[in-house]
Amino acid sequence: MSSVLAPIENILFEALQFFYGWVSDYGVAIVILTIAIRIALFPLTQKQTKSMYEMQRIQPKIKELQNKYKNDKQKLQEETLKFYQENKVNPFGGCLPLLLQMPIFFALFRMLGSTGGDTGAFIQYLEGLPPAAAEAAKRFWIILPDLTQSPSQVFSADGLLSALPYIIFVALFGLSIVVPQLLQPGEKQQKTIGIYMGVLMLWFGWITPAGVLVYWVTQSLLQVAQQQLTIRYYKHQTTE
Repeated sequence: MSSVLAPIENILFEALQFFYGWVSDYGVAIVILTIAIRIALFPLTQKQTKSMYEMQRIQPKIKELQNKYKNDKQKLQEETLKFYQENKVNPFGGCLPLLLQMPIFFALFRMLGSTGGDTGAFIQYLEGLPPAAAEAAKRFWIILPDLTQSPSQVFSADGLLSALPYIIFVALFGLSIVVPQLLQPGEKQQKTIGIYMGVLMLWFGWITPAGVLVYWVTQSLLQVAQQQLTIRYYKHQTTE
């Protein structure tokens, strides 16, 4: 896995350095990097949003089929697939952007921290700086003192008060998993599973470098904003 992620890690590190040259703050540079990635993936995420809207639009018809063939699961699958094909809807159209996000997420995790004794590119860069410069480089404005530390590390070393800003990002990280699930069409059971996933991801956020949390929370806010604006646009188009 590390050999696969290494090229992505190097690209992210060079991009981060480039944006840092503009803003002189690595936290802000991560936010700008996130925006750049969202722009690069925009054609795919737009297709994802359109697929989500189409699923919302045909949901009443799907429920009709479910009620009609509730005692014949095979027939229900056949009719549902046929309905998708006739309406040119791909129920899995939203999966590709998420799959593309995961290598970026884990490469960023690798770059900002240490995994299996392997030190990330950003950590190596900091080790080559004078101590005062390295300390300043790790900060995200006045929000987070150290982008390379996980909330659990800060809590263990400095206690609850110092870890509070990190804990807020962990909570936002969990919400960033739950909210998109709640906004998507689906049965109540599916949404409940999404909520459980968000709760489980709180633990992962607890052990994740703060810089990765900044990336994920930023991209999730951009995702929700894009989805809502795009869905409003499609609704406006279909009602004209």
